[in-house]
Amino acid sequence: MHILYFHQHFSTPRGATGIRSYEMARRLVERGHRVTMVCGSYGLGQTGLEGTFQRGRRQGMVDGIEVIEFDLSYSNNDGFARRSATFLRYAFGSVAVALRGRYDLAFATTTPLTAGIPGIVARWLRGKPFVFEVRDLWPELPREMGVIRNPVVLGALSALEWASYRSAHRCIALSPGIAAGIARRGVRPARIATIPNGCDIDIFGGGEPAWRPEGVADTDLLAVFTGTHGMANGLDAVLDAAVELKRRGRTDIKLLLVGEGKLKPALRQRAEQEGLDNVLFHAPVNKKSLSGLLAGADLGLQVLANVPAFYYGTSPNKFFDYIAAGLPVLNNYPGWLAELIGEADCGFAVPPDDPAAFADALETAADDRVALIAKGRQAALLGRSRFDRAILAEQWIEWVAQ
Repeated sequence: MHILYFHQHFSTPRGATGIRSYEMARRLVERGHRVTMVCGSYGLGQTGLEGTFQRGRRQGMVDGIEVIEFDLSYSNNDGFARRSATFLRYAFGSVAVALRGRYDLAFATTTPLTAGIPGIVARWLRGKPFVFEVRDLWPELPREMGVIRNPVVLGALSALEWASYRSAHRCIALSPGIAAGIARRGVRPARIATIPNGCDIDIFGGGEPAWRPEGVADTDLLAVFTGTHGMANGLDAVLDAAVELKRRGRTDIKLLLVGEGKLKPALRQRAEQEGLDNVLFHAPVNKKSLSGLLAGADLGLQVLANVPAFYYGTSPNKFFDYIAAGLPVLNNYPGWLAELIGEADCGFAVPPDDPAAFADALETAADDRVALIAKGRQAALLGRSRFDRAILAEQWIEWVAQ
């Protein structure tokens, strides 16, 4: 089967972002399918293509995957208007591929929601089977965050969401809340599969030399956040906890923020102004280097803004990277991941907007390293038993290529 795979932010492990689409496409190829990946250029991603762009695109083979990359640079630092224009340009370019290409099935994955447009076209104008994978609920998330307030834009996104779900022959949700959101739009549960992000045990399961950034002693508790520094991530909560730790005199606890994003300069400025020398910032790193960093850390920080749509409607890559590395997790918002941490006893779940509780959990971790190591073992067990990418990929392939 030839699968036309639309993912604007596709990346190989050589990049510093999620690699779900790479891993799924690679496994499709291993099963004898042909995959053409249609993507754009993402600031933190690496598609694997290095040639020059010709007429706005370049293409080639990457680890058995045929990749078509549009010359559409995208960064989380871009403003709303620029990001929207990039999303639409990608959608229009992808529609052209969907209309002209020869393939058996169209697969599209968000974000952005506009990735569903070529799938809709493939379904209704080419008569092709269409599978739609949903990573975030739109427009619920931007509406609750206040990022988009224009009723016309919200209405258009809602219509596109409905059209994408109802056009798809099958849908994939990355979390229980996403599956429920798809069902609320009238899609029968039998057409929805919940397949969350997974643990790349082969990358994070050991083997890379452990390392710590300069300024972190071997005896310090090192708590690491890896990901975008944007509005959705609510990283002021980490700095609020750092203020509380500094007030308590806990100089032995270091908080490391790894990544880029629109709010990173403001976060750095705040840390400097408030003298938060217990907070360190680091540039994004690729998966190999990240594996070594997590091996050298003591705790992973799963932090998001206190937005109810996040509680059951996200499946963050970083959480699964942490547990794949056997790292206990500190989570600061309610929902399915907080419940999972409690059930598996693999970390700490603290209430949102509570710096004292956040700091308490960090102190507990620092003061009882034996218990912390036990939580890390539980995290690794959870990753292997329920979220091994190899196992989830088999479920994914059976659902997509049936």
